[in-house]
Amino acid sequence: MNKKLTIDFYQRDDVITIATELLGKDLYSMIDGQLCGGKIIETEAYCGPEDRGSHAYNDRKTPRNEMMYRSGGLVYMYICYGIHDMLNIVTGEEGSSHAILIRAIEPHTGLDVMRARRNIFNKDQRLCQGPGALTKALGLNKTHNGFDLQGDIIWLSDCENSFRNDQIIASARIGMNFEGPYKLMPWRFYIKGNPYVSRPHL
Repeated sequence: MNKKLTIDFYQRDDVITIATELLGKDLYSMIDGQLCGGKIIETEAYCGPEDRGSHAYNDRKTPRNEMMYRSGGLVYMYICYGIHDMLNIVTGEEGSSHAILIRAIEPHTGLDVMRARRNIFNKDQRLCQGPGALTKALGLNKTHNGFDLQGDIIWLSDCENSFRNDQIIASARIGMNFEGPYKLMPWRFYIKGNPYVSRPHL
């Protein structure tokens, strides 16, 4: 297993660059002594406070989004639609409120555990295909909000699975239910042709 990404990786200011650089990195969890993980193949960048799609839009501060204002290198978890736990990576310096949603991974470690958690035994492509699916497969939930990515519960590792620029598709983010320029910002990044991506892809 490769070394964890250093704290310096997360605390840079350019959340868009970090969101693209996360593609190909390995995401791991160690829950109840069970190691699971996969290669990140889809992300979305949120650039608060100017980004209307962000929970931190207009410098909004609530108990829910408080973690977004911390220094980069922490986990920001929230529940979407009262059902799905969503895994976000906090980036930037303290107060910048940047975050990256992990939308899909290509699972490669702990497959039997992930199949049992998802109750899917005949199609591994579906195990981590979407932000709610991947957190369930990895055993992550809102109780992991604020966890340090330098710890031993959830972390990201560098690896040799880097992608060329021509393999990365940039498109509008999913579920931006508002009008204005940030609705169509091409801040969703995914690997072209990868069958584990969460939505139809090129």
